[in-house]
Amino acid sequence: MSAVDPGAALARGTEGDPFAVLGPHALGSGTVVRAFVPGAQAVSVVDEAGAELASAEPAGSDGLFEALVIALPARYRLRITDAGGVRIVDDPYRFGPLLGELDLWLFAEGTHLELYRVFGAHPDTVDGVAGTRFAVWAPNATRVSVVGDWNRWDGRIHPMRKRLEAGVWELFIPAVAPGARYKYELLGPGGNLLPLHADPFAFAAERRPANASVVAPVSTHTWDDAGWMAQRGPRQRRDAPIQIYEVHLGSWKRVPEEGDRFLTYRELAEQLVPYAAGLGFTHLELLPITEHPFDLSWGYQTTGWFAPTSRYGTPDDFRAFVDAAHQAGLGVILDWVPGHFPTDAHGLARFDGTPLYEHADRREGFHAEWGTFVFNLGRREVANFLLASALYWLREFHLDGLRVDAVASLLYRDYSRAPGAWVPNALGGRENLEAVAFLQHLNATAYAEVDGIATFAEESTAWPGVTALTSTGGLGFGYKWNMGWMHDTLKFMERDPLWRGDHLNDLTFGLIYAFSENFVLPLSHDEVVHGKRSLLGRMPGDEAAQFANVRLLYGLMWAYPGKKLLFAGGEFAQRGEWRAQASLDWHVVHGRHAGVQRLVIDCNRLGRTLGPLHERDTEPSGFEWISGDDRTNAVLSFLRWDAAHDAHVLCVCNFSGLPHDGYVVGVPHRGHYREVLNTDSAAYGGADRGNGGGVDAVEKTAHGQPFSVTLRLPPLSAIWLTA
Repeated sequence: MSAVDPGAALARGTEGDPFAVLGPHALGSGTVVRAFVPGAQAVSVVDEAGAELASAEPAGSDGLFEALVIALPARYRLRITDAGGVRIVDDPYRFGPLLGELDLWLFAEGTHLELYRVFGAHPDTVDGVAGTRFAVWAPNATRVSVVGDWNRWDGRIHPMRKRLEAGVWELFIPAVAPGARYKYELLGPGGNLLPLHADPFAFAAERRPANASVVAPVSTHTWDDAGWMAQRGPRQRRDAPIQIYEVHLGSWKRVPEEGDRFLTYRELAEQLVPYAAGLGFTHLELLPITEHPFDLSWGYQTTGWFAPTSRYGTPDDFRAFVDAAHQAGLGVILDWVPGHFPTDAHGLARFDGTPLYEHADRREGFHAEWGTFVFNLGRREVANFLLASALYWLREFHLDGLRVDAVASLLYRDYSRAPGAWVPNALGGRENLEAVAFLQHLNATAYAEVDGIATFAEESTAWPGVTALTSTGGLGFGYKWNMGWMHDTLKFMERDPLWRGDHLNDLTFGLIYAFSENFVLPLSHDEVVHGKRSLLGRMPGDEAAQFANVRLLYGLMWAYPGKKLLFAGGEFAQRGEWRAQASLDWHVVHGRHAGVQRLVIDCNRLGRTLGPLHERDTEPSGFEWISGDDRTNAVLSFLRWDAAHDAHVLCVCNFSGLPHDGYVVGVPHRGHYREVLNTDSAAYGGADRGNGGGVDAVEKTAHGQPFSVTLRLPPLSAIWLTA
């Protein structure tokens, strides 16, 4: 029937417009149906009942068959005979376009807020036929095919339709079901065959070291967290207690008797969730569980921005974990990485044979320090991809917040780059204006689209307005990690107590800027790895002094303005550094270690129940110095006030290695001050030196206050008192 060989490009694997050749095409008074089936012995066109309408004949290139049908029904099928026998299949090339014009237009504009509903692999029924619809962005490719086990990974069999409006390729493949492994095979702009790529929008993936995408089933999880979802907004406000337990799921606890395997999401729901809730934390923060190929990247080199890692289970398993956390009163925050991506051949790198997701200029598009590519946030489609990822996690998994990693690397074009190795912005400066616009749009959109969520910035510089409203020029984050507080406080605590009095400014300096942003005080994973030692290992002195210093650190931290974050293992003062490839040192949780654990429980309890310790975390009126300059005794004392400025907590910290008996501290009220926390308590592993449960304030001025209390301050201790 064909004067020329219409299947030559198909046989070579170079056909970029398969719908122009395959499927039904009007011919005179009939319709010619073409199918490319390499290895087939016979092909026939049949109706839905299997009755033959026409026998197809070979047409030119090996594998191409065509049949002329006089009256072709809309729902014809193909009967194929090959070495595997006889099978009847639906023809992928009889289905029309999948993506709507609005979808394509919104994507090209970078404003599609539900992009994940149309891109990726979605089990679906089209025209009564069950299968999976695929869509991927690759504007510079000359051919894109879906390959998988069902087509023997042969890129010639299922080439996709290109939607020229937006550079998107799409195809509905009948009978491809959830659980099917797949990738995309692409020819670059010059027709060169590229490495097989995983789906940027894959919702599930193989467990490493395998890296194929997996067609994820439609979720069947039934959420039971309506109560939490209705009230999470107030629980994440600036005046709420926010106490975060940061955890790496792969190393929190393993199963040594079963090959040291990971706990699954559902096992973590049964073990981690009640543990963290029992410690009194309000939130879990997860190091990235977005899919990643290398365990020791801890998830920060992401290859799957829409797929919970298969290390611990399925997407619905992860939903069950979040659901369990919510039912236990815990919010869940996900570490999310929009700043860079790894160079793995199956990932985003040069996805269509060109720098598509990354900058073309290596001075903008590559982090030499991390060996990763940098997203081109000035490209609308790339920004839309990342925005869709953020919204996907917040909506589909009921996550309560995103902690955005390495924000400083986004904001500064010269971040970790030598002079001359970076490109100034359009105004000649070092600020990344495109990244600023992206972060503002991300935060404004996330807060508008998903009720009650919060975003957190890991930002290590003094960039102004990180938590200011986007309407006033801020970046729009809910909270910012206070890296300056972390650095200065740990530096101070590592000093020999003999010399701390001369360095109190390390602690007092932070109060100059403590209310310039909505801060979280982080003692995170980054501070207990790579030779930095554990928190306990950083402390000076013998073992008893080291534990006392850790308890003192926590007593200061939980009383200091700002929300709290502690990495797993810190709650029992693990001595060894964090190791991502092994469990925490659970065997040590007794004696002084168990004492530190009890202290964290009490700090969290008091932090939740005492309004002064959280209601004005971000307001200068919630903090008042009593004494910040007692260098002789190395003592700091301050007040925390509640929202009504009625109730207060007095915190007194003795950073010296000596006891101070008869230490006078000014207070604003007459009456009895109850000692609600003493880090030297025997219950916490201390020597039980203190103030007998409380002291009475007398009418004697001190530190500019009308009254005063006389205290016994144990060495290396923090004491909290309430009136």
